[in-house]
Amino acid sequence: MSSFKNYLLKACGVVGFSKPYNFILWFIFAGSLLGFTFARFQYLHIGTYARESAPGEWYYAHAGRDRFGIILHLATILPCAILVVLQFIPVIRHRWIGFHRVNGYIILTLFMASNAGALMIMSHAFGGGLDVQTLVVMLVLTCTISVGMAWYNIRRLQIEQHRAWMLRAMFYMACIITTRLFLVIFAVVISHAQPPRYGVWSCEQIRFTYEQRQSSPNLNEALSRAYPICASASLGNMSSTFTPVTASLSADDVAQNGIALDLSFGSAAWIAFFLHLVGVEIYLRLTPREAERLRMVSYERQLAAGYKNPGSAGLVVEKWGDAKPWNPEGREEVPF
Repeated sequence: MSSFKNYLLKACGVVGFSKPYNFILWFIFAGSLLGFTFARFQYLHIGTYARESAPGEWYYAHAGRDRFGIILHLATILPCAILVVLQFIPVIRHRWIGFHRVNGYIILTLFMASNAGALMIMSHAFGGGLDVQTLVVMLVLTCTISVGMAWYNIRRLQIEQHRAWMLRAMFYMACIITTRLFLVIFAVVISHAQPPRYGVWSCEQIRFTYEQRQSSPNLNEALSRAYPICASASLGNMSSTFTPVTASLSADDVAQNGIALDLSFGSAAWIAFFLHLVGVEIYLRLTPREAERLRMVSYERQLAAGYKNPGSAGLVVEKWGDAKPWNPEGREEVPF
C-alpha cells in the first residue's frame, strides 16, 4: 500500500498536482477523453468512417454538405480534445505559460470550426429528429458560452472563473463519451421492446445501406422481400418513398440496426448531457479551496495590473447575484 502511495505521489509530482485526489480525477476524466479521441482518429480516413459509422449515416455523409460537415467536425474536434487535456496539466500551465496561452487560442479556433461542422450535419445525424437537433444546438450554445466566459475571464485575470468555465466546456464536450454507453444500452432495450418499435427510412436510403453493408447474393430479392413497398417503387421515386423499419440491434438487417440506433441516440445524448452538466457543478462545489486559492492569485495579478476592484475584475458571482462583496483581508493563502 505504501509503495502504491509513493508511486501515486511521484505521478502527481510529474504532472504538477499537489493533491492526489486531483490527479486521480484528472487521470480518470482526461484518460477517458484521450482514449475515446485516439480510438476515433481512424475516422479521419473517410473510407474508415464509411465502414465503421452507424448504418444509414453514410447515406447522407457520402456527398454534399453533410460530407463536408462531418470531415470538418472530425478534423477539428479530435485534435481539440487532445489539446484541451494539456490545458489541465499544472506543470504546463506554470512552466510553459506561453504554450498554455497559444494552445488556448488554437483550441478556441478548432472548437468553433467543429461547432460549424456539427450544425451542418445535425439535420441527418442519427435520424436528424428534433431531439437530436435540439441537443446539438444546446451543446453548441453551452460549450460556446462556456469557452467565451473562460476567454473573457482570463483576459480580466480572473483565474478561478477561467478554470471553472473551461472545466464546464470540457465536461460538456465529453458527454459524447457517456452518450455512446447509453446508446448501446437503449438500443438493446428497444430491440427487445414489445410491441416492436419502428422508424421510417426512404427506400433509397435502405437500398444504399444494403449495397454498402448487407452481404446478400441477390440484393433486389432481399430488398423486395424485406420491404415490399420499395419493390414496387421505381428508381426515380425511391427517395420519396418511405417505409417503416423495425428497430432491432440483433437482426441481420442493417436497416433495422440503424433504426435502433437512430431511435436511441436522442435520449442517450440528453441523459449524458444532463449527467455531465450536474457532475461538473458538483465537482466545482467540492473544490472550494482551489477556487479560493486561484482567486487570491487573481487578486494579486489584478492589483499589480492596476484593475479597479482587484479580485473581482472578471465575471464573478457578486456581479450577478446577491453574494457579499469579496474581500481579500483575513483570507488565508492556500499553498499550491
